Amino acid sequence: MFSLSRMDTNTESRPGPGHPAPASAPPVSPAPRALATEAVHAGRDDLAGLGLHTAPIDLSTTYPSYDTRGEAARIDAFAADGSLDDGPPVYARLANPTVARFETAIARLEGAESAVAFASGMAALTAVLLVRGAAGLRHVVAVRPLYGCSDHLLTAGLLGSEVTWVDPAGIADAIRPDTGLVLVESPANPTLAELDLRAVAQACGTVPLLADNTFATPVLQRPAESGARLVLHSATKYLGGHGDVLGGVVACDEEFARQLRQVRFATGGVLHPLAGYLLLRGLATLPVRVRAASANAAELARRLAADPRVSRVHYPRIGGAMVAFEVRGDPHEVTAAVRLITPAVSLGSVDTLIQHPASISHRVVDAADRRSSGVSDSLLRLSAGLEDVEDLWQDLDRALSAGALPPADRSPRRSAAPCRTAAAS
Repeated sequence: MFSLSRMDTNTESRPGPGHPAPASAPPVSPAPRALATEAVHAGRDDLAGLGLHTAPIDLSTTYPSYDTRGEAARIDAFAADGSLDDGPPVYARLANPTVARFETAIARLEGAESAVAFASGMAALTAVLLVRGAAGLRHVVAVRPLYGCSDHLLTAGLLGSEVTWVDPAGIADAIRPDTGLVLVESPANPTLAELDLRAVAQACGTVPLLADNTFATPVLQRPAESGARLVLHSATKYLGGHGDVLGGVVACDEEFARQLRQVRFATGGVLHPLAGYLLLRGLATLPVRVRAASANAAELARRLAADPRVSRVHYPRIGGAMVAFEVRGDPHEVTAAVRLITPAVSLGSVDTLIQHPASISHRVVDAADRRSSGVSDSLLRLSAGLEDVEDLWQDLDRALSAGALPPADRSPRRSAAPCRTAAAS
């Protein structure tokens, strides 16, 4: 268990930008708190002063504005630099009290000054690219693999951006005067390849580093501590944790957050308040869920590494709840044969999911680019959940056998092959 730093820069004495805390809210100690404590209390520290135990949901789309002169001045200030004072809320596309609680909490967990939430992880990445593009910095340096849709957004140039794909060692040489961003994901989707984020940040120089931390979560690493200026999450995954909410968030310094809020207001990629509530609720159990699911993943990786039906296992040194493995048989038959495990995209839920990246999550990436970045046609990606590991292995063992059978006999069979001991590589 590790403790958070810089807590005094973002104390929970207010629910969020533009939403004042009640005068009766008790003072909050600036002392660092352990991750598990922050996960439960960040974004909620004023509740006792409000006479509440659970965070309220504010579903208002608009708010009364009796002082129109004052509102005009506030809107002018926001248009100028993205700043929001502690006055009353104006309109839900500008800010929402429930969403602000989630933003406060994830900023605290990532050790950042601020955070800005969006309707999805891709909306969050889009906002970052628009901020840099508006400054005339449309060139992006990126390291593969990335999430398939992130790769596609850059490669297709849909936002007018230009991308240079490099190995980590080539980052510094690829940076140009118009480079606005360096984008990496570690552990990467779907191969779980890991990067030395501190070395990457040093190679970026003054160019902002954006690290996608969706797989690791702040439970396993906090990229801001290694020099990343921007930390991206598809909040749909582990932050929500139950497969029932879409969302994205960028943790960053307040200067960049102001620019992101301007883009969010202009483009409308806002997070719905109910989603903000569910994400805040999900954070409370994030450390417990990640650690329990990681234990399952590590055990499954160990068994897969010793299984002759599997040619290679990918499991990161940092740990985590994701496992990728390459099968010697037909990966499509493996996903078709699972019964307890759900064959579906996404990840980070309480239940275990498996999918074939070359067919789904990374299908939009050119086949040659997929393979060159380690996403082979035989690769399967598994997101371990919270089920009993023996039940998971029984289901996976049966599915692997189905995938290994000759085409004439593809029906799933029950088997209870003994586990062999071997370390996952």
